[in-house]
Amino acid sequence: MSLFAIGFGLLTLREGGAVLFVDGAARHAAGHYVPFVVWFNFLAGFAYVVAGIGLWLRRRWAARLALAIAVVTALVFLAFAMHVALGGAWEHRTPIAMTLRTMVWMGIAILAQRLAAAAAPAAPRTEHPLSSGTPSR
Repeated sequence: MSLFAIGFGLLTLREGGAVLFVDGAARHAAGHYVPFVVWFNFLAGFAYVVAGIGLWLRRRWAARLALAIAVVTALVFLAFAMHVALGGAWEHRTPIAMTLRTMVWMGIAILAQRLAAAAAPAAPRTEHPLSSGTPSR
């Protein structure tokens, strides 16, 4: 899962960077791309890599980052839908790509949360604060 997240992030950085920073075939092939979606995806690529590294190192924060990525991706997808509803230009592959990104990060977040919960040590048993430790009569 962690290697997939890192690879997905690096691919996202490469593809988004080519559209944003290189005036060439990638930008031409992107067609009527929506700039805020491409910028979000490009910047999110860095978060993908960080989350992947955190998952590899089994850091608890990585599960929370994966969830944040999933939620923010869904919100950007919603903003894209509003852009389309308001008559903005868009590419037909964008909703497919955003669906894929949202589903992938929801899946990673769910799996990471489950793994983090399974790895967490059990909470120590404590007495009720008002209990004297002896059974009541």
